[in-house]
Amino acid sequence: MRHHPLLIIAAAVTLGGCASSTITPDYSSTDPNVQVGGEPPEDTGPTIEDVGTFCMEVTQKWHEDGKTPDGQKLWSRDTYRKVVPCK
Repeated sequence: MRHHPLLIIAAAVTLGGCASSTITPDYSSTDPNVQVGGEPPEDTGPTIEDVGTFCMEVTQKWHEDGKTPDGQKLWSRDTYRKVVPCK
């Protein structure tokens, strides 16, 4: 089965155009749960928060969660909560 050469060229140009588009990452996020690059932030806790009729023990831990297209580490924060008696 022969394909028309113009059809093959058109497909190659279309696919090539998509492959060459690069999305520039925006590293200016103000999200407190994500950090781009650098050393891992410090883990915190446990801290006790009084939430009314009970208290919460809160611990925050950071972990590497991949890399940016240019190789910078992505850090994301996990927050762990546990109900505890108030003192």
